[in-house]
Amino acid sequence: MVRFREAFGANLGPDDPLAAAPTLRFLAAVASHSPYLAGLFVRERACLRTCMTSPPEVTADRLTAQLHDEMAQAQTLDEAMGRLRRFKANMVALIALCDLGRVWPVMEVTRVLSACADAAVSAAVAFLLRRAREKGDLVEEAQPGAGFIVLAMGKHGARELNFSSDIDLIVFYDADLQTLKPGLEKQRFFVRITRDLVRLMQERTGDGYVFRTDLRLRPDPGATQMALSTAAALIYYESFGQNWERAALIKARVIAGDVARGEQLLEELAPFIWRRHLDFAAISDIHAMKRQIHAVRGFGAVAVAGHNIKLGRGGIREVEFFVQTQQLIAGGRQPSLRAPTTLGALEALVAKGWIAPHVRDELCASYQFLRHVEHRLQMVGDEQTQTLPRDEPKLTSLARFSGFETLAEFSAILRGHLERVQAHYVALFENDPVLSGPDASLVFAGETDDPDTVEALRRMGFTAPERVIETVRGWHHGRHAAVRSALARERLTVMQPALIEAFSQTADPTQAVYGFDRFLGLLPTGVQLFALLQANPHLLRLVADIVGTAPRLARILGRRRRLLDAVLDPGFFGDLPSDEECAGFIEREVAQAQDPQDLLDRVRVIGNEQAFLIGVRLLSGAIDARRAGFAYARLAERLIGALADAMDVELRERHGQVPQGEAAVIAMGKLGGMEMTASSDLDLILVYRFAPGAVETDGAKPLSPTQYFTRLTQRLLNSLQAPTAEGMLYEVDMRLRPSGQKGPLATQFSGFLRYQTQDAWTWEHLALTRARVISGPPGLREALNDAIRDVLTMPRDCARLSADVREMRERIAQAKAAQGLWDLKQVRGGLVDLEFIAQFLQLAHANEAPDILHPSTAVVFERLRDRDLLSEDDATLLIDATRLVQDLTQIQRLCMDRPFEPETAPDGLKRLLCRAGEMPDFARLEGHLRATLEQVHSAFNRLVRA
Repeated sequence: MVRFREAFGANLGPDDPLAAAPTLRFLAAVASHSPYLAGLFVRERACLRTCMTSPPEVTADRLTAQLHDEMAQAQTLDEAMGRLRRFKANMVALIALCDLGRVWPVMEVTRVLSACADAAVSAAVAFLLRRAREKGDLVEEAQPGAGFIVLAMGKHGARELNFSSDIDLIVFYDADLQTLKPGLEKQRFFVRITRDLVRLMQERTGDGYVFRTDLRLRPDPGATQMALSTAAALIYYESFGQNWERAALIKARVIAGDVARGEQLLEELAPFIWRRHLDFAAISDIHAMKRQIHAVRGFGAVAVAGHNIKLGRGGIREVEFFVQTQQLIAGGRQPSLRAPTTLGALEALVAKGWIAPHVRDELCASYQFLRHVEHRLQMVGDEQTQTLPRDEPKLTSLARFSGFETLAEFSAILRGHLERVQAHYVALFENDPVLSGPDASLVFAGETDDPDTVEALRRMGFTAPERVIETVRGWHHGRHAAVRSALARERLTVMQPALIEAFSQTADPTQAVYGFDRFLGLLPTGVQLFALLQANPHLLRLVADIVGTAPRLARILGRRRRLLDAVLDPGFFGDLPSDEECAGFIEREVAQAQDPQDLLDRVRVIGNEQAFLIGVRLLSGAIDARRAGFAYARLAERLIGALADAMDVELRERHGQVPQGEAAVIAMGKLGGMEMTASSDLDLILVYRFAPGAVETDGAKPLSPTQYFTRLTQRLLNSLQAPTAEGMLYEVDMRLRPSGQKGPLATQFSGFLRYQTQDAWTWEHLALTRARVISGPPGLREALNDAIRDVLTMPRDCARLSADVREMRERIAQAKAAQGLWDLKQVRGGLVDLEFIAQFLQLAHANEAPDILHPSTAVVFERLRDRDLLSEDDATLLIDATRLVQDLTQIQRLCMDRPFEPETAPDGLKRLLCRAGEMPDFARLEGHLRATLEQVHSAFNRLVRA
């Protein structure tokens, strides 16, 4: 206080009105509570002097007139900025004196603050339009303001600005009410004017700022420019407007630019704001926002220390919501309720019998008291805050700054007002249903991201909460066709808490939201979907799991919404389709194909849909990973057989038939072993034979047998892996054919047999243990099976075999080093080790025990045990390990497009892995997996030997 007296009193003469002892004591007392006002008083002594000698209303009018005169002469943005900031500083000094000196009551203070903002914005707009005319950009105006409309919203629109308030503006322009110079696009011009307006208002210079300016109350701010045409605005509000936007527009007021056109626009918007029917649905939206604010921010009870007097229980917002909800309900039929000010609306509600006079009196008194305290809070440091201090010294200082002798007195009166407001607010909504679920506390409505909602989403597992909020807000703004009807958005509002809760439980909650957004983007309408999800909670969780946990399934679902109908079938989660049923629906699709392209599209549709349904069963737990592997393989086998037959028919129609020609497809790898996953490619070999001496086909365009079967193989490859409008079916790998990539695509039977018996490497015989003939005529299939069996049962040099297998394992380890414990294929003790053990033991013992041969790894271990070629303990270890690793791999391949990292993996994915691994929690699953892999690695070293 002493420092303030010294700084303020410098250069004050004895006759200066500011030098009077009472004045100095008053100013020093204020400065002791407010560092911001202390600095302002020192800088604005001339204005303070004027305030002491002139009525404040006269001073305010003079400052406003002076601003308009000066802005009319300003030539540059910098010059305009300086004059606007000087005006704001003088007005704030005047308003602070009148507020603290009790010259003006609190609502007069808010009115003059709002008038100050009006003057600043209107003077800035006039300056910008004048400058545009002088520059030649604005050639002609059909009326003053050039169709440029600035609406004040919120407290500014209601003339209820607080001391350090920002201002909420919406800017529109009427494209028909002005003429711009040729080549100047209208939207670009008005966006530039708006950008300059914001800069004039809020850019900080050496003179400070005028008002922080927020344009996010405009229609769909995340997707629209900062200035919007009136035509676009009307379409938006009529089609997609939200109840919170209706509430915001209650207080809208034209403050700058083309006032006449702005007033006309508000009249055109009146049917959106004020509906003729009683709109009780609006209560749920507004009250839900208030409940959300309380729940997220922890405002569970009335308090003093640390309480937010705007958003907390019993605060300013509750008074405003109390008023606005009743205005929205009845304002369409009772125009007198459309008062923009809070106190005026309370008076109107009494006049129409909506509330009792004592309710009005108590709410008016509490509202004004809370606004008074809000001003004192903001005067301390010119901060936009409504939260009371937590520590007692600061709270005591605020109590005294607010005019109370003691903190106890201040606390008692404040608590009384908060409790009265809360009681009236609760009574208004006492019959309103309560939202349930974690998402009930999250705020997605409104124009800004609520910081506590951001944090709450992050705690729920959403890694990009700001983008999640923007995405959900976009649904309510009708950015997709599915949510452009009012009914769809109403259904969405009802479903939203359950949606977010379900997304949070998925393997990747953020991707679940993005996936659902993409899904919505493909739907023509969302009403049926939201009704379906609401009526079937299990389906909601399943859809959330799909879009958040299984990206492959989500992509298919987005293209084929009819799949949800199959999932809703009560029998869906029972048995998988039989082999005959699977073959039947594939054959029907192939038979209906109109041409070769239609055939490719049809097999992709049926293949992807059936793979989706297998994945859904696996994801939901209806089938285990082993049955899923079998189902994926059976589906691929049937598709390959159908396509191979179709390609053969097509070639024969064009080129004729190879004499006694026939071909078969051998499945290798995971398809051969019936252990496919959602992402498995196909390892195939095509083998053919024909009549001795045959030279060419018997058609109009003959081909040699080799050419014919090479083309057949090429067509089969293309039919399986070429992308079409319906996507891809499979990726195909034919490197396991004789001589690998150097050999021909199709292999003649005699050459296949000769290569396998004379030239094949050990690793090729290991791979052959998983060979399975899946298509072709019975005779050729039987001959191939016999040939493969003969190769696998040849006598072996076990020492050389063991050395080869160990060398191959080391080479793989060096070329493809495991990326940690969860690299289940390459990690020591993982899939590679298990498969090598099974393949080695088959080659080592098949000569004397051919019945051990089988393409499935787990079955091989069972047969080795049954023939006493593997101890009971080893067999149990290897069978359990194979099933564990394969089960975990199935979930990984279904749910992940990238390597699994437990440190960053969502809880939902970990739960799926625990279910697949039959462990109660992830820590025990990881421990069990580590121990199992170590035991398998030890078994590999012990069993793969001469």
